[in-house]
Amino acid sequence: MSVARPTRTQKAPAPSKSGRKPKSSKAAASARPPSAPHGTAGHRRDLLQAMLRVRRFEERCVELYSAAKIRGFVHLYIGEEAVAVGVNENLTPDDAVVSTYREHGHALARGIPAEAVMAEMYGRTTGCSGGRGGSMHLFDAGRRFYGGNAIVAGGLPLAAGLALADRLRGRDRVTCCFFGDGAFAEGEFHETANLAALWDLPVLFICENNLYAMGTALERHEAQTDLAMRSASYGMIAWAVDGMDVEAVEQAARKAVEGIRAGTGPHLLELRTYRFRAHSMYDPDRYRHKAEVERWKERDPIILLSERMRENGELDDKELARTERRVGREVDRAVEAAEQGPEEPVEHLLRHVTGSSAGTADRP
Repeated sequence: MSVARPTRTQKAPAPSKSGRKPKSSKAAASARPPSAPHGTAGHRRDLLQAMLRVRRFEERCVELYSAAKIRGFVHLYIGEEAVAVGVNENLTPDDAVVSTYREHGHALARGIPAEAVMAEMYGRTTGCSGGRGGSMHLFDAGRRFYGGNAIVAGGLPLAAGLALADRLRGRDRVTCCFFGDGAFAEGEFHETANLAALWDLPVLFICENNLYAMGTALERHEAQTDLAMRSASYGMIAWAVDGMDVEAVEQAARKAVEGIRAGTGPHLLELRTYRFRAHSMYDPDRYRHKAEVERWKERDPIILLSERMRENGELDDKELARTERRVGREVDRAVEAAEQGPEEPVEHLLRHVTGSSAGTADRP
């Protein structure tokens, strides 16, 4: 397992500007969703199943897209499953998640049912966004999952706003914001990082550094490729983590979330990962060598965890096959439900777009 090392000395917990007392790490730990104890065989099985759920869901999306059952832009998460699963293990239902256009894995790890995600891919009214968002705009306010944002770095200011609202209201919440390495070239990242550190906002910034901003390699768009070090320059605690090791991700995210809840301000994790597929289903993927992709596949997060469990005597072929069957049935049900889901009537085209005079007259 990779050991996370902060690039900046952690400061002592500061009193909240809202007047509330910061909660201890013990209190934060008790607020997490119930699961098997961390570090146990049962918990590793949960992590493995969660990653397999994302992988098999995405692989089915490839098939459905090729069959023209899913339309539009589709950005797959294959290869990065350890990030979504490891981070979400440390968030409570009251915490918020802000995502990117490559968000299927984040949504599933957050707990949005596969049926609701797949129905959204199909554009059906039973989708989590009512069929209006599609692949890039998954949204679930009830689970505090605020996008699915199609614009690079577009979710960062939103995350700061959510965190500021929680801070002003004295709520013990963390806002987790996912974004890619390409966001570092956008002004929204620098403005948000500065304000978050200046105001000690309870934000967990998760940079999924998969080495490519669409088709541009990291070293071709960033003069300083140590993104954690750059983030620390804003005065926040930041460090790099092996994003292919789900247990390393989980450990680092737990440490960061506990620090945020204790009042030490925003944290950033640079999770060094890799996408095995092209940027999107439209991308011919001619900007990287196949040998590079194959080297990264040797560190497939699902294989890494499976092999670790086998070495520990926690997994055998039968158990893995049972897990695969459970996940397969779940994805099958999601596809079946999506194909049976209703399409939105044409007469509803302007719903949620324009308001009637009667509707506006009733507003206070």
